[in-house]
Amino acid sequence: MATKAKYTDSFFRSLNKLTGIPMNKLKNYAKENNPFNILEHPGVVDPNDRQLEKISKLNEFIASYNVLKLEQENEKITFRSPNDAGKYFASLLAGVKDKERFLVGFLDNSNSIIELRTVSEGSTNMAVVYPRDILKMAMANDCSSIILSHNHPGGSLKASREDVSLTQRIVDIFKPLDIDVIDHIIVGGYSYSSMAENDVLPKDKLHVANYEPIELSAAEEEMGEYDISLDDEMEM
Repeated sequence: MATKAKYTDSFFRSLNKLTGIPMNKLKNYAKENNPFNILEHPGVVDPNDRQLEKISKLNEFIASYNVLKLEQENEKITFRSPNDAGKYFASLLAGVKDKERFLVGFLDNSNSIIELRTVSEGSTNMAVVYPRDILKMAMANDCSSIILSHNHPGGSLKASREDVSLTQRIVDIFKPLDIDVIDHIIVGGYSYSSMAENDVLPKDKLHVANYEPIELSAAEEEMGEYDISLDDEMEM
């Protein structure tokens, strides 16, 4: 009951501020009647013209929100496997050879995308990633996890030491915040690979969080990338 009283009071206070209808009028009506009548049948509280216009606008907003929310739920992109994530990011980065792009998907607790952001877009051989910016975006989205992706303009699908090192830097920042880095998808040409599926995705915090910019260079890819394991990374 205490919870209901709390939200009922919040409902009236918000309605008072948004419509200008006096609080005592709202509460007196609700003592013996359904308070939702105030929005659905505003004449019951005898509003003036300005208050009636505000109620009308508020109802339009609620209706629009409900419709758009339902559409969004139906169109929600959810990752259930590395293959789902790979196909999604490959559709965005496939065939990109003129520049290196770094994308981050911010996910809710059902692994559905809240927001997708391009956090860096460089040249054919380098992009600069700013961890501090990724952190700000993650906090703004109140996300549960993130998924990283970038393309290799040269077409290689193998994760380089640099790719693993960059991912470890991101894990070091987000792990203490209980935000998981669930995968890093590498796109080369029209194909993709998953660091999680290939068992080279760092999972645990190893170092103190470092927020300095990270240069993601294609030099290793051009010279031939490494086949690596997490044990190799830990020894670096």
